[in-house]
Amino acid sequence: MSKKKIGVGLISVGWMGNLHTRAYQALNHIYPELGVDAQLIIAADTAPDRAKYAQDVLGYRESTTDYHDVLKHPEVDVVSICSPNFLHKEMGIAAAQAGKAFWIEKPVGRGAAETIAVEDAVNKAQVETTIGFNYRHPPAVEYAKKIIANGDLGEITNVRGSYFADYSAEPNGALSWRFIREFAGSGVLGDLMGHLADQVQYILGPISEVIGLTKTVIKERPVLQMGSGTHFDVIEGGEKKPVENEDYGGMLIRFADNAIAAGAVGTLEASRVAVGPRASYNFEIYGTKGSLKWDFERLNELELAIGRQGANVGYQRIMANPYMGDFGKFQPGSGTSMGYDDLKVVEAKKFIEAFLGGAKLNSNIHDAVSAAKVVTAAEDSANNGQWIKIKTGDCQFFLDFKFDANYECMITVYLCAQECRNASNIPL
Repeated sequence: MSKKKIGVGLISVGWMGNLHTRAYQALNHIYPELGVDAQLIIAADTAPDRAKYAQDVLGYRESTTDYHDVLKHPEVDVVSICSPNFLHKEMGIAAAQAGKAFWIEKPVGRGAAETIAVEDAVNKAQVETTIGFNYRHPPAVEYAKKIIANGDLGEITNVRGSYFADYSAEPNGALSWRFIREFAGSGVLGDLMGHLADQVQYILGPISEVIGLTKTVIKERPVLQMGSGTHFDVIEGGEKKPVENEDYGGMLIRFADNAIAAGAVGTLEASRVAVGPRASYNFEIYGTKGSLKWDFERLNELELAIGRQGANVGYQRIMANPYMGDFGKFQPGSGTSMGYDDLKVVEAKKFIEAFLGGAKLNSNIHDAVSAAKVVTAAEDSANNGQWIKIKTGDCQFFLDFKFDANYECMITVYLCAQECRNASNIPL
């Protein structure tokens, strides 16, 4: 069987650029039914040594220090944008204007306004997009979504989510770009809370109103020369400068009337300086008939409680298995775990499938805008102490998943404007 050649371009050759590259390479054998041959064409990085690494080690045919070369390359069909936050708006708009489908890491912009600017460019160019919302893809999370869509938890009453990490808990961790507002925008809100806002809305539907609270725990950090290291570098002594964005963010939320969790309320928290959790990204969802829990540190497990009485009342541990999401593509049975890198392969598959005109099960720029609006509203609320309503705009949509006994998926798309159908390229 002949395979369709997909030319891949990469912008920024860091850790995430490496992950995207390996994800594209894995498509050829993990998802042979896609019928694609992902070919690594050209990679760009401002650091010449990383650009050379992309060619010599990762296997790109060409490398460059100018990302425009990637967008102009005639053999490039899709582009991965893995650069720091402050470059996302510029590069996302440029990719759209070049007519290139792109897979971009979050946050797409330093707040809602920049993210909407990228969305406007995408809508005008009608290119496919996928966002690095990788915490959608654990099979246990997909199964949790099924359970809720089927009504097994009853009416959803409340949700609790927390994304706690320790990657910035060291006070002498260097003042990288992540702590400078010009380059990062918000702090943990854009970095981790954006993931949580997307994950919760992916499962339960749109958030309509928030009130937020933020705190900068470590107020100064030692200076790091731009591009010379990361926030993981510990610097003893030397000059210190202020941290310009928040280490902790929290919010109370209400769900919209058109959400699966209509009428439900909840709390969402994120911290980058928590001592103890390494990557404890979790949610708890409660309903009138039951509840469930998931934690990324045990991403192949789901805790589920159904019913209020009986011998088996309380939580039971369900291990991920081939009946859940794409688990069977990676492992033959429960107990042998999927990992983080596998989630990026699933993400790549959904991106390429949508790019080729197949099922649109990928996250897209509209999802990025939705999450960014929640994060920006939380930050604004933290500054003024008021509840803030989330404006959905004219192109808001959400997906309602229904599943039969064989876990076949049927998707109902709800839209509030016909324009959204055209902008999103979703068949109704």
